[in-house]
Amino acid sequence: MQQPSRLFDCIEMAVEKRPDHVMLAGKENGTYREYKPAEIKQAVNKLAAGLMKLGYGKGDGSAEGRDKIALIAWNKPDWLILDLAVQKVGAVLTPIYPTIGEPELEFILRDAAVRVIFLNDDSYLEKLEPIRSGLPLLQTFYSFTPSAKIPSWEKISEGITSEDIRKMEEESTKIKREDLATIIYTSGTTGAPKGVMLSHNNILSNVMDSIPCFPPGENMCALSFLPLNHIFERMVLYIHMFKGVAIYFAENIDTIGDNLKEVKPHLFTTVPRLLEKVYEKIMLKGNELTGIKRKLFFWAHGLAEKYEINQNQGWWYNLQLNLANKIIFNKWREALGNRVKCIVSGGAACPVNLIRIFTAARIIIMEGYGLTETSPVISVNRYEEKDRMFGTVGPLLDHVEVKIADDGEILCKGPNIMMGYYKNPDETAKVMDGEWFKTGDIGVMVDNKFLKITDRKKEIFKTSGGKYVAPVAVENHMKGSSYIENIMVIGPGRKFVTALIVPSFENLENWCRQRNIKTDDPNAVVANNAVLSLFQNEINRLNSELGHVEQVKKFALLPNVWGIDTQELTPKLSLRRKFIMNKYKDIIEKMYKD
Repeated sequence: MQQPSRLFDCIEMAVEKRPDHVMLAGKENGTYREYKPAEIKQAVNKLAAGLMKLGYGKGDGSAEGRDKIALIAWNKPDWLILDLAVQKVGAVLTPIYPTIGEPELEFILRDAAVRVIFLNDDSYLEKLEPIRSGLPLLQTFYSFTPSAKIPSWEKISEGITSEDIRKMEEESTKIKREDLATIIYTSGTTGAPKGVMLSHNNILSNVMDSIPCFPPGENMCALSFLPLNHIFERMVLYIHMFKGVAIYFAENIDTIGDNLKEVKPHLFTTVPRLLEKVYEKIMLKGNELTGIKRKLFFWAHGLAEKYEINQNQGWWYNLQLNLANKIIFNKWREALGNRVKCIVSGGAACPVNLIRIFTAARIIIMEGYGLTETSPVISVNRYEEKDRMFGTVGPLLDHVEVKIADDGEILCKGPNIMMGYYKNPDETAKVMDGEWFKTGDIGVMVDNKFLKITDRKKEIFKTSGGKYVAPVAVENHMKGSSYIENIMVIGPGRKFVTALIVPSFENLENWCRQRNIKTDDPNAVVANNAVLSLFQNEINRLNSELGHVEQVKKFALLPNVWGIDTQELTPKLSLRRKFIMNKYKDIIEKMYKD
């Protein structure tokens, strides 16, 4: 593949090499509207020319001189069309998560000095109007959805002439590989958001070095549903556009199941929690089976739990697993559209047992690792089996270097390392050791090839007895229970470890119904003695596989699910530990007092 210089070069490459293939597709009036490369090129060029006529561009070419354009919208073709158009005029896209809280939203818009905001629809005005007086540089809004309150984004492209496009194209040739392409504000679990500056070179190097990790072949399609304001999903979609994979956007998070059956994708990206939910639904259906069907289901599941990668487990095991794939796991694959070659997982640690079971069911999970600051991929388990290892995040990406510091922290160096935090040299200096970026994660190299993450450096705590506990590892282990939706381990400076647990209410309600326990009041459910005994048994079972100091001695069941809107989770579904500690401080103190 020829080496592009800018991210938006994917358009010309698609027009030249795959003019008749679908590039992007989104739902319009209930059916998928497919866009060929020439249509995307025309839409991007007209929008870019329109933006330039309105005065938006690269300014003096510095990070602060470039115009910042914010985008608050769900995934759709329009999102990428705007992204590519903004790039072509040398302005900087600053994508923002649609459900962001008001204080965080105001901080980002003011810090980035945003001049114009593109919105999914005018409902977002309710959140923006109260803070607009504090944003003197903000000029206007545009909406992707027709609105009586604000102009449509299509207005920008109206009346654009071929001469306007020629001038814009001439300007776009001046954009260099090293130029700033986007600023992404990290939601973070503590403190104010930081604007990560990523250049075309940062992201492009990651795109080009990631392409060989994916399944080979052409005429493939992908389903997109992870938020595009995260670099993980956005970078993977650049991979698809350069590689020629058709991108279909899911309507929303609730329609993924239906969209999988419609699109029949060959691959898609996900975060572990969504994969866990798929698995929980499968197990829920398995538990509802009776007789021979139930026996066959759990026989197949038991085989999958014993699966080992890169090993021949003998003719008898292989024969049984082939049979299990024909009569049981084929239904799992059908639910995913029956064409999935692989699922790329990132954003958090994926339970090893889950990867093992899906792999045995011929659904390859490519778990990777990285941060927004690393554009994002540092390492990934490849599509090729020899380059995958359970319990690790795979081999390093080409041109990316890693070294393990004396305290175990993973340091990374390469063309993928960010330009720095926007207008924040002090915070940039804190995470850099010369050319090496300090990830904040603890890890080791296995077999001198595979990177293994053991915990977050900042989250490891010491009990009052002086023993260290890695909470993320304990939490991931505890999620091995199908009854635990979410969990936060507590214990800094305490005599022992406790945990706040959010039950998997779907699975718990099914368990309760079988025992005639009412489930209409969540508060009553989590206080029920039989339910508490169930969770105590689950904790005891899982504790038996942990060291003494790591074991959860007490727990509290919570009646409410944690979410982004309720602020317990970041948009990447990471725990906001300080917020949770403060919100549930009375419950935590009671566990230790009792």
